[in-house]
This record gives sequence, structure tokens and C-alpha cells, in this order.
Amino acid sequence: MVDEKLLEFLESYVTEKRRQTFHEVLLNRTKHFTVVLENIFQPHNASAVVRSCDVFGVQDVYTIENSNVRKVSRKIAKGSQKWLDFHRFKSDGDNTQECLNELKKNGYQIIATTPHNNSCHLSDFDISKKSAFVFGVERDGISDFMLENADGYLKIPMVGFTESLNISVAAAIILQDVTNRLRNSNLNWQLTEKEKKEIYYSWIEKSIKNLEKHKKFYETNYKEK
Repeated sequence: MVDEKLLEFLESYVTEKRRQTFHEVLLNRTKHFTVVLENIFQPHNASAVVRSCDVFGVQDVYTIENSNVRKVSRKIAKGSQKWLDFHRFKSDGDNTQECLNELKKNGYQIIATTPHNNSCHLSDFDISKKSAFVFGVERDGISDFMLENADGYLKIPMVGFTESLNISVAAAIILQDVTNRLRNSNLNWQLTEKEKKEIYYSWIEKSIKNLEKHKKFYETNYKEK
């Protein structure tokens, strides 16, 4: 629950132009689609996917870190990681299963991006269902466990000699296609008002230097006792 009075106090430290930008960006944010990075070990690839999520309005990113810790290159991500919500699965347990459980609980179907024989072509993909697009490790692709537990498979048609794309390129192509179709549909894809308010509040906090100092000042001088 967002403390409205605290929010109003903190907003005074953020320019009106920046606040307006937050509201405009939130209008195009969605949780209808999300991205799952399974054990990605190259920071520049993970960072490029994160940047694409921000560019195409995908708010949530799930990372499965079984043997590779998620690292984001600020140079490549261009600060986009600051505005997204990350759900990291990095315990000593079965991170893949825990991530799948969380996605299912949140209503997502699991879509493995792979040139699998039964893969759906991108242009034929049904955007009506909440979907989590899984991208696998650069060398071997998505894990066998993920493939076995996926609800569907998705591929980008290719007509050249090369049989695969770099995951950052694949993610950008897929997200551009599905989010563009989503925004031109009649589906209820936008964030709820509650989600918008919570994300807006987090962005306001991230925009303020010495945040804790200001919050302490508010607690001392403005908060109702």
C-alpha cells in the first residue's frame, strides 16, 4: 500500500517533467507478457534483453540463476534495469521449478523460445493469453526440464543458412512483434491502477538522492503521530 502523503512529499523532489514522463511510460507498461532468462552467463546478452523489455514496455523480468549469477552491464542496458521489476531465483534449491511455480501462480503460460519441431511461428502466436517467454543459455539453449514443462514453443522463421539468433536479437524481435499486436488489440493488457501507483512510487524513490534522509525528515516533521 502506497502512503499517499509520503508520496506527495517525495514528489516535491522530482521535477514535474520527470513525473509526467513516468505517467506517460506507465500507460504503455504491461504485465501481460514477461521474459524469463534461464541461466544466462553473458552480461551483455542479459543486459540487451533487459533494455528491450524496457523499450517495448514489459515491466517484469524473471531470472533463473542455477549456475550463472545475473549481471547487468550498465553500458549496454543504458539504465533500463532501474525501471523494471526483477524476480530472481538464485537459491540452492530447484530454481527452475520455483520460477515456474511463481509464473503459473501469476497466471502465465510458459512459452519456450526454440526452433523446436512443434514450435509456433511468431506471426501465428496467440497473444490473448498471459505469456512468459523463456530464453535460454547462449551455448545450449533452454534446459530440457524447461522444454518438458513448457506450455508451448515459439520460433522466429529463418530462411538463411544460420539456424539461430543471438538471444538478445531474438528477444527484441519477439517483444516488438507481440507488444505491437497487443497494443492494437482489444485485450485488457495495461497495468491496474494499483500497479501503476506502486511502480510510480518506486520510480519516484529511485529518482531521489539521499532518499532515506528525506524520508526520515518526513517521519519526524510531517507524518501524523
